[in-house]
Amino acid sequence: MSGYPPAVVSVFGINPIRIGGNETFARELSLQLERVGWKSVLCMLDQPPETVRQFLDLPNVQLETFSSIPVSGRSTMELGKILHRHRPRILHLHFVDLISPYPWLGKLYGAGKIFFTDQSSPRENSKPKLLPVWKRSLARFINAPMTKVISVSEYKRSFLAGLGTLPVSRQMCIYNAVDLSRIPADGAAASGFRRRFGIPEDRRLIVQVSMIIPEKGIADLLDAARIVVAEDASAHFVLVGEGAGRAEFERKAEAMGIKDHVTFTGQILDPCNEGVFAAAALICQVSRWQEAFGWVIAEGMAFGKPLVGTRVGGIPELIEDGVTGYLAGRGDSRQIAAFILSLLHDPSACERMGRAGRLAVEKKFNLRNNVVQLMEVYGLR
Repeated sequence: MSGYPPAVVSVFGINPIRIGGNETFARELSLQLERVGWKSVLCMLDQPPETVRQFLDLPNVQLETFSSIPVSGRSTMELGKILHRHRPRILHLHFVDLISPYPWLGKLYGAGKIFFTDQSSPRENSKPKLLPVWKRSLARFINAPMTKVISVSEYKRSFLAGLGTLPVSRQMCIYNAVDLSRIPADGAAASGFRRRFGIPEDRRLIVQVSMIIPEKGIADLLDAARIVVAEDASAHFVLVGEGAGRAEFERKAEAMGIKDHVTFTGQILDPCNEGVFAAAALICQVSRWQEAFGWVIAEGMAFGKPLVGTRVGGIPELIEDGVTGYLAGRGDSRQIAAFILSLLHDPSACERMGRAGRLAVEKKFNLRNNVVQLMEVYGLR
């Protein structure tokens, strides 16, 4: 557009509180945009903490904020002002409602291509149901300016297709991914992580990084922990993250008599570089809701760790059962415990699964490669 540098405005309906999957994606995208002479405008719900700001600080990056999720008149006005300032050629929406005025707003301000990445995780036991004709027609009109909807797993692409809100020809899958350049070559940070949280060196850590809410299967993992610790006193469970359920789950661990074998760390700013994964013997993601992807699983695989997850949503696309880890039934704490004990007692299986997981990440969940794929979809390669 005349008078404005070519730009992508990426709208993330999140608070950038740590260096996680979204922040590493935003940085890699910005790097690749810089190589082709494009500006990257990163729009989030709040200004990031200084460490995250420095991580995102590239010559072509400009940070912007807008105020609210879900969509409101205020957020629409604020986004309109951002689009007016930058006049992007591409608008890309993440973690906002699929049905919103934002695609038409992008078109109003001259965006020639508009994308939406679907990261949403449906509720437990959700199944796609074809919407009534009038709802489908309305949704298709609202999303008429949309160039593509990108799902982060084949599960989520299939789920969205089942609703009928967008033509299948305008849907595709690009997996979330991990920045392999940020995976430390050694485990030096592991001891520091243990010291920071007072975890003895002889404990073997079973780690889950997630929101501390029931939907992430925290109660199931604690029930599994009681079974595991009763058989193997070297086991220690680490739950990394924050959430409305933390206090309740801490009380549950105490009531179960496993408080000394469970650590709630709270939010960690940079899990990959602060020893979370390096210290782990294995990684869990035992969600109850239908995970769209499972970024933490991919990060654990990048560190060569075996995995225990639940057979829900997109998780089976990451964990190949019996090859890179094990898949348990949703809410089946006994099966979760059995898989954890099996791995703790079989170091050779842990090593074999860890190697297979690392190879899978390099092939399918490599951030640099997957952003190249996105750049091709943008028409910039």
